[in-house]
Amino acid sequence: MRRHTWTQHSHADTRGSGWKAGYTIGTGVVAIVVALVSAILAYARSIGDDALKINESLQHAERNTAPLGALRTTIDDANAIVGGLQRGRTRLGG
Repeated sequence: MRRHTWTQHSHADTRGSGWKAGYTIGTGVVAIVVALVSAILAYARSIGDDALKINESLQHAERNTAPLGALRTTIDDANAIVGGLQRGRTRLGG
């Protein structure tokens, strides 16, 4: 009979300690998740800040290189002039 009483007492302790262990593990998991999410959000903010700087630089580069669009017209005009000079030289026998 004594042994039966000890077994019941053992089950009661196991249930209580299991609940405490589960609560402790759950709290630890939540703390780890919060830490990881905080790190991810901080990294995302850093990327967002860098993206703004990069976008500003690209807009500045676009403004500075816009005149190069007219370069095709200049090249076409230069080719027409060179072609005319070559035809003139051919007519003059040179």
